[in-house]
Amino acid sequence: MGNEEQGLKAGIEIHQQLNTREKLFCHCPPVLRPFEERNGEFFRYLRATESELGEIDRAAEEEMKNLRRFCYYTYDTTCLVENDEEPPAPLNREALFICLQIAKMCGMTPVPQVHTMRKLVIDGSNTSGFQRTALVAVNGTLPGGVPIETICLEEEAAQRVEGDTFSLDRLGIPLVEITTAPTMRTPEEVAEVARYIGMVLRSTGMVRRGLGTIRQDINISIPGGARVEIKGVQELDLIAEVVRREVQRQRNLLSLRDRLLARGARVDPTIRDVSSLFSKTKSSILKKAPCILAVLLPGFGGLAGEEIQPGRRLGSEFSDYAKKCGVGGIFHTDELPAYGITAEEVEALRNATGAGEGDCVVIVAADARRAECACRQVIRRAGLALAGVPEETRRMEEGGNTSYMRPLPGAARMYPETDVLPVRITGDYWDSIPVPELLEKRAARFAGELGLDPALAWQVVYSEYLPLFEEAVRRGVAPPLAARTILATVKEIARDGLDTGVLLEPQKTPGDPAVLTVLLAVAQGRLAKEAVPQVLRSVCQGTDVTLAIAALETRIDDAQLRAIADRLVQERIAFVREKGQSALGPLMGPMMKEVGGTVDGKKVSQVLRDAIRDALGG
Repeated sequence: MGNEEQGLKAGIEIHQQLNTREKLFCHCPPVLRPFEERNGEFFRYLRATESELGEIDRAAEEEMKNLRRFCYYTYDTTCLVENDEEPPAPLNREALFICLQIAKMCGMTPVPQVHTMRKLVIDGSNTSGFQRTALVAVNGTLPGGVPIETICLEEEAAQRVEGDTFSLDRLGIPLVEITTAPTMRTPEEVAEVARYIGMVLRSTGMVRRGLGTIRQDINISIPGGARVEIKGVQELDLIAEVVRREVQRQRNLLSLRDRLLARGARVDPTIRDVSSLFSKTKSSILKKAPCILAVLLPGFGGLAGEEIQPGRRLGSEFSDYAKKCGVGGIFHTDELPAYGITAEEVEALRNATGAGEGDCVVIVAADARRAECACRQVIRRAGLALAGVPEETRRMEEGGNTSYMRPLPGAARMYPETDVLPVRITGDYWDSIPVPELLEKRAARFAGELGLDPALAWQVVYSEYLPLFEEAVRRGVAPPLAARTILATVKEIARDGLDTGVLLEPQKTPGDPAVLTVLLAVAQGRLAKEAVPQVLRSVCQGTDVTLAIAALETRIDDAQLRAIADRLVQERIAFVREKGQSALGPLMGPMMKEVGGTVDGKKVSQVLRDAIRDALGG
């Protein structure tokens, strides 16, 4: 049965960093720095604040189960706004312009006033405990009829270094969030919509490129299941697999629920101290734990170890919840004896908790506070298993599986930002915003007008070096040569271990990138296109681009070229008389070797052809 017949409903949120000159609420440059370049660090404890109605968001409340001390790295390119020690500057107008451009490309309606809100986030990714976000436009439609509900402008989160340590260089980079309605019915449709939105974003020419600059969050539900949000899908090729595996997970959880209820399974809320049972254990984990607590799950025997996604079981879900309390994980009797825990210890555990053959026992090893918290989380998750599929926010794991992060946030998560003034979007301003050419249309134009192979045209328009290609063509470089050099030749040189960055960035300011300088030398007839790889390699090895071109610059005039061709033909006249014009191919190698790659191959071919023709008497 296909996912469409199963009643799959999916929506997607695309988060894309914008390539602006400044961050969203300060004047710092949006540059990422190596961690070792930090000039300081500070610490914070984050706690959830109440909403205007006096409520605490359930997702934030979950994060507070384990009080953590967060460390933040600062740089000479970050400021007191990122530190949360100074009020934010006004909303970045360049970022707002790009956001409105994207909205216009999606047929959306802008809001009359852009109001900045605070979105409660206390996982450490924001020093303030909230993320600033602003609704910009609503109600758009993509080709095929998929509705775009909203587009927001928000600040990027801090980059996690490891554990509870974050780097502030990324915090505050402008980010657009595009949210579709949950109208997609197949995994492939979700992937295609994500691909199209990504194409729209890149069409602006004002989005950042590279790993981590774009992320997809996917909202998924099936009949009888629940809405689940999967965060941080970065690879387009994995989207369909993530959807398929979440459908599989929800279907398996529903099947587990039915079997648990049929067994009369329940959750015993009693938490038992079983530390004494493991006083002589050989398990390295249990041996060093100050406290070992146990939870009895009547009727769960055999089902806690049942697979719900490839390599993940119901017990994995219990463990995800327990980890919110700061423990490393759990053990349960469906997977024991193992990990140094013996069969005799498992039997003693069952006897101590009163577990029958069809029951499961979960144990947690940690200090008393964390162990008790983790046990309560296991009790909570086991109770949810009896109801089916819980509403959750989950993170994507390698391969397309997911793991629990926190409950879905509620309305209490958002409240007004009082430090940022609203921005009016007038009709005249909206009308003045240009709509860029879509990349798919530009690729078709390149294939038609510039004569590029359609596949090569697609590579060009999706390349981060599209502006460099267009500049080369504008200045007279043959489009196929420009495309092949920028996309293929430079990559081949990089595979040899050479640093090709010098080829693609201006060597002087202002100035042209070295690769453009070389291509222009070909267009001007000063350099043969066959010499381009050799010149570029020389530049990568430290030679100035002007000197590298001069070393292979064409110095053979037409008369000299014809003289070389005539000599080669006469030296091989018997072969030429035997083969006729078919001798052209075998003679091209020696001829190109004679001219040292400094003359265009097409020109060499024509001169050699003429020499063969004249030697044969016309």
